[in-house]
Amino acid sequence: MDFSFTEEQNLLRDSVRKFVQKSYPIDARRALLKTELGFSRENWQSFAELGWTALPFSEADGGLGGSAIDTMIILEELGKGLVLEPYLASIVFAGGLLRRASDAVRAQHLPGVIDGSRIGAVAQAEPDGRFDLHHVATVAKKDGSGYTLTGRKVAVLAGHAADFVIVPARTSGNVRDRDGITLFIVDAKTAGLQRSGYPTVDGLRAADLTLEGVKVAADQIIGQVDQGLALLEEAADETIVGLAAEAVGIMEVLYKSTVEYTKERKQFGVPISSFQVLQHRMVDQFMAYEQSKSMLYMASMTQAAGRPLARAASGLKVQIGRAGRFVGQAAIQNHGGMGMTEELAVSHYFKRISIIDLTLGNAEYHLDRYLTLPA
Repeated sequence: MDFSFTEEQNLLRDSVRKFVQKSYPIDARRALLKTELGFSRENWQSFAELGWTALPFSEADGGLGGSAIDTMIILEELGKGLVLEPYLASIVFAGGLLRRASDAVRAQHLPGVIDGSRIGAVAQAEPDGRFDLHHVATVAKKDGSGYTLTGRKVAVLAGHAADFVIVPARTSGNVRDRDGITLFIVDAKTAGLQRSGYPTVDGLRAADLTLEGVKVAADQIIGQVDQGLALLEEAADETIVGLAAEAVGIMEVLYKSTVEYTKERKQFGVPISSFQVLQHRMVDQFMAYEQSKSMLYMASMTQAAGRPLARAASGLKVQIGRAGRFVGQAAIQNHGGMGMTEELAVSHYFKRISIIDLTLGNAEYHLDRYLTLPA
């Protein structure tokens, strides 16, 4: 299989890499973590000016018509810098759902997403739902020409800063039925919507949402009434590929930093990189990274070709979860006690890759899902 990149894709990678090197030294990231927003609006506007926020969207919608490979390249490089701006939440997940909306909905919401003036989020998780996207207890009742939404959503990535939130709500059926789920676009300033933001373990920000009689017009629905789950699953699978790209970038940094550290750290008068047991572990780290990268490329090419993505996404999530845990733990162990300190960058990478495993279903959840999907 040909994994070579085009000249334009190599230029894109260089552009993102230069941004990360300039704007995301670990001290700059620590400073952003202490701000109320948790990321930089100036950086986000730079994303827009560089065309990254427009890349995944069609030219007809005002985007650049990029492919899944292009998005993968951006997220892999952003992962290397542990970038805090909500590219995955707004452009990949929320944007992925908007790309599946009607012409009128796209025309209303995509321009702001593309030019960076509006941030979107997806409120797919509920308190008792674990990782099941079809577990939806939030209710949407018909109210005149529109709907009234009532319920709770949790751990909404970038929900604290979002200008709008895409909310799956139940318009018919029972809590765990696959049918009866509708996707509503809710403006963050809508009366009855309360947000409680907080930092997550990996340094990002999320929010819990309470919806009490939130009124939404009927023209703010993505897809068909009662048939939103399939669209949500498709966008979630694309987001999983994005998460994996970020994880592959993180794994590259973790194994390379481990190699460099063991060359510098001395024990018994020699670099610990000369110890065979550590050499074997670092080779295993490298192999786990390479296997993950190969599966990421395969899933991205599957997505770019428009083929069914669900099985490739779940298989990739299993690989990323297991490999990420191993590479991260080995990096911490090979750095000794220093590996767990806030001062050392490796601890921040380990936290992020650990949370990636838990986002949109962990390795065990996706192994079960993989086995139930048709080959």
